[in-house]
Parts: sequence; structure tokens; C-alpha cells
Amino acid sequence: MPNSGTLYVVSTPIGNLEDITIRALRVLKESDVILCEDTRMCLKLLAHFNIEKKRLVRYDEHVEEKRIPEVKEMLEQGLKVSLVSNAGTPTIQDPGYRLVRSLRMEGYKVLPVPGASALVAALSVSGCATDSFVFVGFLPRKVGKRKKLMESWIHEERTVIFYESPERILRTLQELKGFEKLGDRYIFIGREMTKTYEEYIFCKVRGVLENRILEKGEFVLVLEGSHE
Repeated sequence: MPNSGTLYVVSTPIGNLEDITIRALRVLKESDVILCEDTRMCLKLLAHFNIEKKRLVRYDEHVEEKRIPEVKEMLEQGLKVSLVSNAGTPTIQDPGYRLVRSLRMEGYKVLPVPGASALVAALSVSGCATDSFVFVGFLPRKVGKRKKLMESWIHEERTVIFYESPERILRTLQELKGFEKLGDRYIFIGREMTKTYEEYIFCKVRGVLENRILEKGEFVLVLEGSHE
């Protein structure tokens, strides 16, 4: 598609707005269209950096199927299109990978604009091994599926990274503590990373004190791999 436009996958801050890159700001300023999960949050980001109002198009899992052909039409018109998520790197535990795959399959140009990512930020300060890790996103809601996933970690030598919501964080920690086959590994818990009230806990799984955990904000957990 030599004459088509380009889709930029643009990383935005996970909390502290100073974490946006110079290139990301330039690309957003030059974009004809910005695809975003929540147009209100995107407007706040643009306003903070004095970026003039852009054509914002909602892009989330509920409209993804409809949007893919629309984005292709935009690119056929030679437009510069940016994809952003509410925070961090798009397509990582966020909508967008189906769009990227569809564009790749048809030869459209897709470029990354690297930046903040919650899972990488947490791993970098976790104290757990970083040479090999597995990211599993949010844990399954159903007890059976969650238990099956945790069972797969019994002999998992790689560091395991996952996200958790404030509504489920205490339940998840209690389940990990009670799952004796996992052993007493180190775990790192990052809450509200890069924000004003960010909090970090590093301890053994069975040493986690639930009364220290504030059930507010988003969590990233990093679990040490098995040494057996």
C-alpha cells in the first residue's frame, strides 16, 4: 500500500504525564485522526500538552469489528492515524491487536511509538528475574479457570506478571497464600505506579499482610518463578 497512510501505535503515560515521549507528542500533533478507548480521557491528555483538538474516534472492544474497515478507508485516503489506549502501550491487554493484524495481513503501514508500559515498569523494579518472563494479563474471573492457571505456575521457572483490579486484589492474594504447591516465593505488588500515591510491596507470598493493601487503583503483580 505505497500511497496509503500510516497507523501509529502510540504509547501514553500510565500515570505521571511527564512520562510521555517527545516523539509521541509530535505524532499526536501531526495525526489527522486519533483512535482512543475513551475520548474524554484523550481530550484531557491533548489539552494538558496544548495539542489542538483532533478528530477523535472511539475504539474499544465493543466497536472494534465495525472500526477496522473504517480505519482502512482512512489509510486509503492517506491519513495519519494514531491508536492510543487509556494508559500505557496500546494492544497490551487493550484493544487493537486485531486491527494491527488485519492491517498487517493486507500490507498497510503500522509503526510503533514506544513508551510507558505497566508490565515492563513493574518488572524493572520488582527484584524478580527479568531474563525470561510470562505475562498473563488479568486472571480469569471463574474460580476453576483461575485455579487451573495457578496450577500451571507450580513448575513455571519464568517470572509471572499479571494485572489485578482493586475489587479482586485481596481475594487473589488470599488464594496465592493458600495454594501451598506454589511454595513461598517472592512477590512484588505495584499499585498506582508513577502516580501521586504509588505504593510498592516486596515480600514472600505467605508474608503478605492484606491489611497493608489499599483496595484502590490498579495493581501489577510480579511472581517469582519456581526454583525446583
